[in-house]
Amino acid sequence: MSKYIVGIDEAGRGPLAGPVTVAVVAILKNSKIKLPDRDSKKLSAKKREEWFQFFKDNPLLKYSVSSVSHSIIDKRGISYALRLAVRRSIEKLEFRPKMILLDGSLFAPQEYNQKTIIKGDEKIPIIAAASIVAKVTRDRKMVRLAKKYPKYGFEMHKGYGTLTHRVMLKKYGLCEIHRKSFCTRLI
Repeated sequence: MSKYIVGIDEAGRGPLAGPVTVAVVAILKNSKIKLPDRDSKKLSAKKREEWFQFFKDNPLLKYSVSSVSHSIIDKRGISYALRLAVRRSIEKLEFRPKMILLDGSLFAPQEYNQKTIIKGDEKIPIIAAASIVAKVTRDRKMVRLAKKYPKYGFEMHKGYGTLTHRVMLKKYGLCEIHRKSFCTRLI
């Protein structure tokens, strides 16, 4: 279907723990829906949640999300995990996109027409929307995982390599959801 503009972005490429998450957002080409003009990292958590709810409530907008686990990242690498999450997210859509706009160094499977745009989440509103969906989805997952692994403070840093997280790693070692391949120099 060519009536949609489709954007893709990810969240969680660099953390020490948890999954990587990719979102695809599609909007009708001629719709007058206001989309965000900046990527998720430049919005407060509250603003990201507001945008996410807006996307969920809007029937003219479609999205899908896929996460790939820490264990697949460790076994196959982050590039493989990202490609897998992109493919899964596209396949969850109810239509086959005619053209896909992707952020940064993301790529869709070769059978899709696509354009990768460096800093696309800052330049292209549909990619910024995908950035928000991916970030909110992953952050929520990390908050849920924080209840299972309370020593690490995942609800605060979402698995990123903050000083607090690194201190907890030194104190408690790795837990089940840590990316061992990302933590080799920290423990």
